[in-house]
This record gives sequence, structure tokens and C-alpha cells, in this order.
Amino acid sequence: MIINKVSATFGKLSGESLEFKDGLNVVCAPNESGKSTWCAFIRAMLYGIDSSERQKAGYLPDKTRYAPWSGAAMQGSMEVNVGGRDICISRTTKQKNYPMREFSAEYAGTNVAVEGLNSANCGEALTGVSRDVFRRSAFVEQDGIGVSASPELEKRIATIVSTGEEGCSYSEADERLRIWLRKRRYRRGGMLPELEDGMGAEKRRLEELYRFADEREALSEKLSESLRRCDSLEREMLESRKTARKDALSALHDARSERKAAEEDCTAAQRRCADAREKLCDDPLYVLDPKPTQESFDADSAELTKLSAEAKRKVSVLPAVCVLVLALICAAVAVMTEPLLLIAAGVLALLCVLIFVRIGKRKQTVRESQRKKNAILERYSAQTPEEMERSFLRYTEKLSDCRNAEKDRESAEQRLRELTSRLEKTESETLSILDFAEGDSTAAYIGRQLAAERQLCDSISARLNELKGAAAAVGDPLVIGSRLMEMQDEYREINAEYEAISLAVETLKDADAEIQSRFSPALGKLAAEYFSRMTGGKYDGLLINRDFSVKVRENGASVAVDTAYLSAGTEDLMYLAVRLAVCRLALPETAVCPLILDDTLANLDPERTAAAMSLLREIAKERQVILFTCRDPE
Repeated sequence: MIINKVSATFGKLSGESLEFKDGLNVVCAPNESGKSTWCAFIRAMLYGIDSSERQKAGYLPDKTRYAPWSGAAMQGSMEVNVGGRDICISRTTKQKNYPMREFSAEYAGTNVAVEGLNSANCGEALTGVSRDVFRRSAFVEQDGIGVSASPELEKRIATIVSTGEEGCSYSEADERLRIWLRKRRYRRGGMLPELEDGMGAEKRRLEELYRFADEREALSEKLSESLRRCDSLEREMLESRKTARKDALSALHDARSERKAAEEDCTAAQRRCADAREKLCDDPLYVLDPKPTQESFDADSAELTKLSAEAKRKVSVLPAVCVLVLALICAAVAVMTEPLLLIAAGVLALLCVLIFVRIGKRKQTVRESQRKKNAILERYSAQTPEEMERSFLRYTEKLSDCRNAEKDRESAEQRLRELTSRLEKTESETLSILDFAEGDSTAAYIGRQLAAERQLCDSISARLNELKGAAAAVGDPLVIGSRLMEMQDEYREINAEYEAISLAVETLKDADAEIQSRFSPALGKLAAEYFSRMTGGKYDGLLINRDFSVKVRENGASVAVDTAYLSAGTEDLMYLAVRLAVCRLALPETAVCPLILDDTLANLDPERTAAAMSLLREIAKERQVILFTCRDPE
């Protein structure tokens, strides 16, 4: 591939163009004139802008760093010659976040699109290498002349060194084998782990179905046993219905008879109570207000005894008569003989008056006692205390009879109420038993044991239905078993492949080690030739490790030293030599990728610049070389 012309609106470039020719192209311009921008533009035209990059501390992604300063959309075109035909490539921007995503490739002057060439594969199709290999080989950025390790770059160099062909690589074969291994075992979602998971899942389903089957069998036996017990209980219940009906009717008859007897007893008690009440009411003492009680009778008896004693006391007038006679005698003697005796006669007369007054009061008291006595006796309708006592005894007997009759009546009525309630209950139970005996509602009259068995049967049946549904949800055991057998066959087949691939990987390790041992000497030999030419033979040896770390050996020296001991210019030459060697070994000869150099020779003295330019002219005979520099190398 040869780059003929580029036109860019890219970074500080605004509609500017450059033209190139085959061979060596030197673009000389001062610093900050856009040389690095042109280099980045050529890379962007080939491989596009990675819009997924994000800005980080100390780093600007290309979509931000090379946004046009003019504010216009990022775009450009590049004319290249591939296989003798001119192709015009253009990239434009429609969405700011996805710069230069719109791509077109046409044959120059025909407007015919290049078949198979698109935005994604443009760079690799034209250069023959990926973006990563291009940046690490043919594209030498300013301050980025060194070569860093890259698995793809390493593989390409090792393949060409080992076989001379890009299509034949032990490393690639090993990688493919390892990919196959990972695909079968280690990779997430690998075939063997997936099959193991699948077989485990199918085994768990079968185990779950077997568990369901065992439980269903046990529950079926339990249900059959419970149903047999229910049948037995129902037969026993049917056999007991006649006895239950007979016993119920007998109990009802007894209850009615007992209730009738209690009703008759209650009627008799009520009648006796009425008679006793009537007798009590006819008693003269019942009309007393208050009615006599034992306390009041005792009080009246005591009072009557006291009054009787007072009424029996006699009032004698003999003392008064004697005093009166004595007073008359004294008066007579005083008149006849002694006048002083009149005073004694007067005193005696006064004493006689007092005696008569007392006698009168005593008589009055006796009369009052007699009146109270008569009143008490009259209240009891008696003439004598003995009659009074007899009358009160009759009254108390009638009162006791009345009270006893009341108690008997209340007891009889209470018993009648109890028997009536019992009879109602017995009638209700009897009706229920009679209905049960007729069989109108069998389920309602089965005993507790039978009800418990029925409940157990229902729960077992419900569980059996649940197990049936769960088993149906798990799947058909025959289908699951068949699928499991297929998985096992597939697992055995893939596992055999895995073991065979593992053996192949182990077999290739020795060959791969031999191949890799040739990597560093081949690259180091070619880079040393270039380095020796550019340094006038001062350095004749380069030791390059697989990570592209380099040590140099002076001509005639026995020990290689680190590049840190080299001057800046010598170090740039050394890395340029490595780059050129990498390009020679890694880049395909068919596509002939151009070599882009950005101020690579800035630190060289005129002598070594001339030597480097001589080498570049030689290389430019094989591939296009574009050198951007701040000073004329000639």
C-alpha cells in the first residue's frame, strides 16, 4: 500500500492536504506545525477513532485531543494505491460522540465502492496487521520509538522466525487448543461444566420424582387403611342406630313419666300450701298487727305473769282503821283530860289519811294491772294464761305447717322446672337420634373418631394431589432419564475430546519452547545489523527478550549493558533499529505497510542522521517511508 494524498479537518488542521510518493518521503516543518497531528490523522483514517476511550488524569482520548480547533466536524480523506489501483477513503462525523464513524471507500474516478472494505476492517485489510501491531511496528510516534510487548506482535515474529509463514504457527495452534480446552472446561459456560450442571439438575429432578413416588406410595397405603377404618366405623354406627333409637324413646318415656309425677307432686304441694295458708289466715292470731312471734309471745307471757301477780295483791284497811281508832281515842282523852293529846290525835288523823290515800293508789294499780292483763288475754282470744299459751301454740303449728308447705311447693315447682327442661332436652336429643336413625344426614352424625378419619383422608388426598401436581411440574421421568443418558453420552464424548486436547497441549509444549527460543536471536540479529550500520560499527550486538527489553554490546565487548548507559541519540538509534527489525519480521510482504516516523531523528548528530537516512532509503525501496521531522536531515 502506498499513501498518495491526505486531506484533514483534524485537530489544528483545517482542510489542509499533503501529497506523498512511493519510496522515502520527508516532511520537514518546525515544531508545533502539526506533524504529530498528521501522523495521528493517518492512523485514524486507517483504523478509525476509538470512541469508547474516556478521559483520565494525564490522558486525553483521541476524540478529545484531535477535535478540530475550528469547531467543525472531524473528517478527512486519504488516497492510497493498493495493488496498482487507486482507492479514495473518506471518514466523516455525524454524531459528536462518535467522530469519523461514517466511512466510504471508492475506486478513484469510478464512484464504485470497494467491496469488503469497511470502517472496522479498513486498516487491517490495507496494512495486513491489526491496530495494535501497526502502532508497535510501522507507526513510530514522537517520544514513542521504543517497542513494548504485545502478544499478537510476539506471535507474528515468532511464527515467521520459526516457519517463514504467517499461516503456520505453533503458538497459534497452542492458543487454539487452549481455547478449545477453555471452551470445554474452564471458560464460563464451558461445555463440560454446563453438561455437569445439566446432568446434576436432571439427577435432582429424577431424585425428586423418586421421592414423590415413595411418598405417594406411603400415603396411598395410609389412605387405604384410613378408608377401611371409616367403613368399619360406619358399619358400627349403622348397627348401633336401632339401639340408639330404642334407648332414646325409653329415655323420653321415662322423662315424661317423671315429669308427670313431678307435676302431680307440685299440684299436691300447691294444694297443701293453700290449705295451710287458709288455716293460718283463719287463726285469730294471724290478724294481729304485728303478728305474734316467739319473742313477742314470751314478752307478753312475762308481762302477763307480772300483771297477774300485781292483780292478786290484797289491799288491807286494817292499819288505817287502827290508826283512826287510836286517833279518836286520843282526841277523846284530850278533850276530857289532857289537851296536849290533841296534837297526837291530829298526827294520827293525818297518818290515817295518808294510809287511805296509799290504799287508794294501790287499788288503782291493781285495777290497771287487771286491765292490761285482760287486754293481753283478749289479744290472744284467751281467758287465762293457759288458754293464751294454747292459742299461741296452735298458731305456731299452723305457721310452721304453712312454711313447710311453702317449702314443699317451691321444691316441687323447682323439680318440675328441672324435669321440664330435662324433658325438652331429651325430646330434642331424641328427635336428633330419630333423624339419625332414619339416615337423613349421615355425615352430620358420625362420631368424633369417624370425623377424624374423614379429615385424615381429606388431608392425605390433598397431599396426593399436591404431589401429583409437583411431579407433573418436574416432568416425565422417562423423558428426563432419556435426556440424562444423552447428556452422559455427550459428556463422555466431550471429556474424551478434552483429554485428547490436553494431551495435544502437553505434546506441543516442547515444540513451542523450541520455537520461542528462536524468537530473540532472530530479532536481535537483524536489529544488530541495522544498529551497527547506523553507529558505524561501534555496537555489534543486541539482546532482545520476549518482553522487548533490550541490552546492547559494544564491538569487541563480552558483556551486554542496559540501554540506560546509552546517550539519548544512541538510544533512539537502537530503538529505531529494533523497530525496523520488527517491521521486517512482523509486517507482511504482501500488503507492504508504509512506515510512518514522527521526529525519530531529532536527537541524532549529523553523522548518525546521515547513516539513519541511508538505511531508510534502502528500506524505502521495499515499502513507503514517511518521515516527519523538525529539521532537514540532508
